[in-house]
Amino acid sequence: MAHSEQSSPLRLAFAGTPDFAASCLQALLDSPHDVVAVLTQPDRGAGRGKKVKPGPVKALAESAGIPVLQPTTLKDEAIQTQLRDLGLDALIVVAYGLIIPQAVLDIPRLACVNVHASLLPRWRGAAPIQRAIMAGDRQSGTTIMRMDAGLDTGPMLLAEALDIGDHETGGELHDRLAGQGARLLVTVLEDLPGHLQRAQPQPDDGVTYAHKLSKEEARLDFRLPARALSCRIRAFNPWPVCWFDLDGKAVRVWEAQECDADTTLQEPGDIITADADGVVVACGDIALRLQRIQLPGKKPMSVAEILRGHPDLFARGDHLG
Repeated sequence: MAHSEQSSPLRLAFAGTPDFAASCLQALLDSPHDVVAVLTQPDRGAGRGKKVKPGPVKALAESAGIPVLQPTTLKDEAIQTQLRDLGLDALIVVAYGLIIPQAVLDIPRLACVNVHASLLPRWRGAAPIQRAIMAGDRQSGTTIMRMDAGLDTGPMLLAEALDIGDHETGGELHDRLAGQGARLLVTVLEDLPGHLQRAQPQPDDGVTYAHKLSKEEARLDFRLPARALSCRIRAFNPWPVCWFDLDGKAVRVWEAQECDADTTLQEPGDIITADADGVVVACGDIALRLQRIQLPGKKPMSVAEILRGHPDLFARGDHLG
């Protein structure tokens, strides 16, 4: 491969929507490459008033003066023509959220390149960061791949592992992987033709799917083992946040740890103790110590703080639904 082809800046379009993608876009804006257009999902209402505001990628693109396209689908001839007219070397796709049809995959001169927050083929799909923590994985990482028509099935250009901390939340791991993904993307683009030549097919073994998160999954079922619940609580922080039912109201759990306790006389969901160290609840095996929770309409607080204001809120023998 001629040296000049590798070292000359690439003409890129970028497709992405949330914060994770914005980290990669920022890295491209700081690189020598030329981002000529940004694709992002249509603006959606957020917050209580469902006020429509631009997503992180759109806000960054607009502040950098890059044209933003927000099609509802990439299957239309009109958007495909628009992309063809850009004369792209590559399309970079990061947490975009729309299917990329084959007609679009074929547009760039070199490839469509995806940044995925897992060590493929483990956790293909929408929520790899949270699913890794939920499953109790010790490792996560980032894979840069060449996109094909499948869901996260393309050949790998570069991958790097990262250990998951014992108490690390979905939000904390997200931020570390976003930084890692941005760095690896820039590395790959320094010699994209070379990386494409050396691309490795994903192994057939170890494929798992990271299905989208749902608010219903965030409801805590104390019949499950304590370890599974503590992993879920970490994974779902900061969204959708785990919760349990207390007198018909949802109490959110931001922090908890499994703990050894004698649960022989308790049903799952029964409170064993409640003190400044937390609320200890019987689970399917051992117990879970709830340490930081959020009462309806309040901000998240330590159990010690809550018990100072409401000493009778959690009592031994009470049952959490």
